Amino acid sequence: MSASEDLEELPGVGPATAEKLKDNGFDGYQGIAVASPGELSNTADIGESSAADIIQAAREAADIGGFETGVTVLERREQIGKLTWSVGEVDELLGGGIETQSITEVYGEFGAGKSQVTHQISVTVQLPAEHGGLEGSAIFIDSEDTFRPERIEQMVKGLDDEVLEDTMVLHELVEEEGDADAGDDALLDALVESVLDKIHVAKAFNSNHQILLAEKAQEIAGESQDDDFPVRLLCVDSLTSHFRAEYVGRGELAERQQKLNKHLHDLMRVGDLNNTAVVVTNQVASNPDSFFGDPTQPIGGNILGHTSTFRIYLRKSKGNKRIVKLVDAPNLPDGEAVMRVEEGGLMDE
Repeated sequence: MSASEDLEELPGVGPATAEKLKDNGFDGYQGIAVASPGELSNTADIGESSAADIIQAAREAADIGGFETGVTVLERREQIGKLTWSVGEVDELLGGGIETQSITEVYGEFGAGKSQVTHQISVTVQLPAEHGGLEGSAIFIDSEDTFRPERIEQMVKGLDDEVLEDTMVLHELVEEEGDADAGDDALLDALVESVLDKIHVAKAFNSNHQILLAEKAQEIAGESQDDDFPVRLLCVDSLTSHFRAEYVGRGELAERQQKLNKHLHDLMRVGDLNNTAVVVTNQVASNPDSFFGDPTQPIGGNILGHTSTFRIYLRKSKGNKRIVKLVDAPNLPDGEAVMRVEEGGLMDE
């Protein structure tokens, strides 16, 4: 039974409406259940009253929307994965790594290493679980023309020999451990190609296109969940550049924040419905009213601050060192760690 036929079992959903819903990423009961009537009304070109009835039916079918005990919440949180940053000190700072089902914001000035992080985790998400990976693929929404396959190649070849060998087994380039030779150039090249093949990259040309790509990401992530490498990471580099460039001045601030809020909730839905880690990078501005401390402030205001589960500030240090500061997290204390940006990727100090 196709997704559209399945949706037709909901009251008020015919073939045409089901196709519209599917084309816009609503290909299952759970996605519809967490939508708003206005959102569904605009998507499927139906009245808000009909949309509300469809949402209510989806909630009942998906068994969603009620209260649950703290024990149930704890059991569900045990399904959350932790994605390694590939730097031990940073992983410790983050309580084991980047969480799935959460939005992690990484902000800092130009050259602080934000894109280095998104490239590194696009590699580490494909590692075996025993090496801090999630054995999954990545989606990379590129709004600043930052994605470089050559950098991915350097980072794959920068993995240590044990990780390389186990990853070759996971990617089915060799049958079992011991068959792989981490120094074999042909195997290394095959692994690089396999890793690149599992990173879905799209360049966002403006804010509206970026929003559409986030909706497409939900479709790709949903369809991949039964694959050998389901989508376990969604990167947006950077989240705010188009919004910042297109909505200038206080007169357009409200509209910018409204669109940014919807975009963030689309990203959050991808994470929640597919057990995916969502990592967004953010630009910064200098606060001239700050007389003490670091005047650097992230763009996006309170909407981004409240939506991001984890906020991480990167700043330059001496040479290739970068300071990683955990600014906000619901269950972790603030703190700092140090990493190095090397040709082979992010490394311990």
